[in-house]
Amino acid sequence: MVARSEESRQAILQSTLELLGVGEQALSGTTVQRLTIEAIAKRAGVSKATIYRWWPSKAALVLDAFVVEYLPRTAVRTDLPFREALEDHVKAVVRQYAGLDGAMVAQLIAESQYDPATLEEFHRRFWDDRREAAVALIQRGVNEGVIAADANPTLVATLIYAPIYQRLLLKDAPLDEQFASSLIAMALTGAAARS
Repeated sequence: MVARSEESRQAILQSTLELLGVGEQALSGTTVQRLTIEAIAKRAGVSKATIYRWWPSKAALVLDAFVVEYLPRTAVRTDLPFREALEDHVKAVVRQYAGLDGAMVAQLIAESQYDPATLEEFHRRFWDDRREAAVALIQRGVNEGVIAADANPTLVATLIYAPIYQRLLLKDAPLDEQFASSLIAMALTGAAARS
């Protein structure tokens, strides 16, 4: 029964991504707002009750599907020196947000603006851990002497990642590797340790 339950759970996550237009088997894609539990259940071959057994809401399900798709591609590497790890991570985030993952997270952020439950799920299932990982990465920069010892790691992380979200949400300029490289160079120049 456990294997079957996990099989159903994976089918639900995969169906959610496919309906949203993410992944190799993607359909034309719908929006998070228009996505329904009924459509997910039908595509996954399960009942709505099965979905609600694991997820309290559509937002929770979409967030879990997003996290499964997104996090492996944007991990913060611990096997690299700070600057290389930062470059690797920022470029990975920009690359993912330039595609369908970006469209999905932008829709989740939009949903969060008028639905407190979605905002809470977004923080709990995605944002809080990502923020902690970014702050820990910046703290590594402080520890390695690349970032000034008196710099606030939370503020430095915000300065680096906020422009990515601006471009994602406002679409006022492209999310590309040149942007990622310029962003890192500018942030590290401003936050550099001074001798």
